[in-house]
Amino acid sequence: MSVTQTQRDETGHASGTKCWNCQAPSAGVHFCAACGKIQPLPTGTDYFAFFGWPEKLSLDSAQLESEFHKLSWKLHPDNFVRASEFERDLSLNRSSELNDAYRTLREPISRMEYLLLRRGLRKEGTTKQQAPPELLEEVFELNESLDELREARAEGGDLAALREPLDAAQKNFQEKLEEVDAELSQIGQEWDAALDAGADEAKQQALLARMNLALNRRSYIRNLVASVQKELADA
Repeated sequence: MSVTQTQRDETGHASGTKCWNCQAPSAGVHFCAACGKIQPLPTGTDYFAFFGWPEKLSLDSAQLESEFHKLSWKLHPDNFVRASEFERDLSLNRSSELNDAYRTLREPISRMEYLLLRRGLRKEGTTKQQAPPELLEEVFELNESLDELREARAEGGDLAALREPLDAAQKNFQEKLEEVDAELSQIGQEWDAALDAGADEAKQQALLARMNLALNRRSYIRNLVASVQKELADA
């Protein structure tokens, strides 16, 4: 049984609505303002809400780090060695959740991936690896060059002449990766603006779909760059 469910059973209240100790309102906070006791968070609390923020993609890195260190100190299990088992369990679970939330939110790409995961548009640990249609010809030429390099290496041939097209391809795809990153940054700004404007579900879904496509394209191009780098390093 989870800590959240235990709190619900003992008090009869939905988790995070009232303090389990003094019954003061405590929705969505880590500690009760009245008695100071650590609180279960509402079921389904996301990493953004963990820090008390909306699902915005533009975060202040310094503020995130500051909040992380502050909560890390407050939630550390060493502060609960003399507390009840219920509170110790909350502290252990919350400290682990805090580390996960910080690791996820500190990088722009992982923030986007997490947002899409929360919205059901992405599965954890999986990305589509299908070549974007606009890159098919370039990917075909790249694969031909890579095959020639591998064949020449296996036969002990001269690899110098084969490096030039691969160097050019690596530079080309690196530039495309930077373009996708710029596109994702723009979509992120549009997402934040849409939240501020109270955009409807259709508008949000359209932005999330664009974000997902761009992330898939980024993953594919990044893998291409890594593949070329490896082959050139081995040449």
